[in-house]
Amino acid sequence: MPRTLFVLDLLQPETVERLGPETTRARMDSAVRFIIALMENTGIDIISDGEWRRTSYTGVFSQMLDGFVDGTDLGRSDRRTPDLGSAGHQIVVEPMSNHRHFIADEAAFIKANTDRKVKVCLPSPFILGQRMWHPEESAKAYPTRRDFIRATIPILRAELEAVRDTGVDVIQIDEPHLSGFCDPVERVKFDDPDTDLDFLVECLNEIVEGVEGPTIALHICRFNRARLGTTNEGGYEPIIPALHKLKFDQFTLEFAIPQAGDMRVLQELQEEVQVALGCVDCRSAEIDTPEQIVERVETAMRFLPKERISLAPDCGFAPGAGMKIPLDEAYTKLKNEVEAARILRGRYG
Repeated sequence: MPRTLFVLDLLQPETVERLGPETTRARMDSAVRFIIALMENTGIDIISDGEWRRTSYTGVFSQMLDGFVDGTDLGRSDRRTPDLGSAGHQIVVEPMSNHRHFIADEAAFIKANTDRKVKVCLPSPFILGQRMWHPEESAKAYPTRRDFIRATIPILRAELEAVRDTGVDVIQIDEPHLSGFCDPVERVKFDDPDTDLDFLVECLNEIVEGVEGPTIALHICRFNRARLGTTNEGGYEPIIPALHKLKFDQFTLEFAIPQAGDMRVLQELQEEVQVALGCVDCRSAEIDTPEQIVERVETAMRFLPKERISLAPDCGFAPGAGMKIPLDEAYTKLKNEVEAARILRGRYG
């Protein structure tokens, strides 16, 4: 969810230095209770804490561990996609250490402050490798990008298990880079597209395989650049064979934008897989009406049984802390999604 200026201030290191960690944490707790109440008031069934404690959806990894520095001034020549809106671009420079269960602590706080179902997200190891490994600055700690990616896997697995133990209902891995394999222009930017895709699948399965209890979801989008739109284009067809190899209960797929392609591809997914259907545009200022959302879901129902469909926004409204989407806009879009669900339940049970 979009952060208020108050929350952005609390994320600044100088604020922590001025107030002290305990006072800063107490004020952030108050802010997170507010965003939980806001999401409850929209009426949605499964909520998060808006990820307000995080600098970004990938930057949270550096909040969990030692070994990272702010890489804003290192240049972006090796970075596949900018971490738009982040409060800083973290680069690994030392072997990772001192694992703090930052995300599991987030999950425990949400569980203690709501009676709704709860969803918590973790970054994918592959996107961490694309974002946080630098060929000069990181090589002493991890000689290759894949060395760093492999080192993140046991950490993410341990964090996922800790999140599971808090009793949340959905744990989602975020991996926008999968959409890069759908776009011919972006695909060639990978070191070796075919082996990179296989490696990505292998890494994801190592993290989630055998974890029981919550729904284990995978989010695939075309990167969220807020008002600037998307990075990758093209339907999901090229990665369907890869999706068939993934051991997830649910895919969270965006379809509110034309770049996502034809919904007909939904009928190619495994029969046991659920779909959180992206049917609300999270990037543009235009607010989808409940009727527009209903129309998108009814289109999906031509290719997927209704029992396998949940409604969702295409992506987070503000994956990076500095993304300037109005909070009231996100609130209204979620309310309209809830109204669309009410209409659909009335029509189809």
